[in-house]
Amino acid sequence: MFQIEEVKNKFFDKQMYIARYNGDFRKEILEYKFFDKSYMYKTFAKIILNNKKTYEILKSYDIIIAVPIHKKRKNIRGYNQSELIAKEIAKGVQGLEYKTILKKIKNNVEQSSLNKMERLENVKNVYEIQNKDIIINKKVILFDDIYTTGNTVNECSRILKENRAKEILVLSLAR
Repeated sequence: MFQIEEVKNKFFDKQMYIARYNGDFRKEILEYKFFDKSYMYKTFAKIILNNKKTYEILKSYDIIIAVPIHKKRKNIRGYNQSELIAKEIAKGVQGLEYKTILKKIKNNVEQSSLNKMERLENVKNVYEIQNKDIIINKKVILFDDIYTTGNTVNECSRILKENRAKEILVLSLAR
């Protein structure tokens, strides 16, 4: 499906996603994320990289970063599902570098368990920037597995823009 959209009233500039978050694709993402199927990251990255239009868009960016998860959640799950895919995308796109720039400093409640208004409050002040000089005047891809309300990626984008990222594309598997 691959959709790309210009965005208004958000801190990121564009949004791109592979498919709608329903049916078999939703089931595959949930298995990857919650049922110890970390090996699936290569398949998801291939889907993104094998689309020529998407590939051309991605190679116009400088850096790709993943929405971080808290270290406690990463220890329990064993991996950050978004980080695995983002790193694989970086390997497949010439000139695109994976960087760790954001850190999740608060182990907040998972967004999926909250309503729209609770989600907005839940992401405030939970991320901080590291290595901020890396993103100055750079075009950044922010990868997150699922885009629901956009509050998580918008909060991450706010921090990136405050630290002078030039442009931000939010890339996700599903919306």
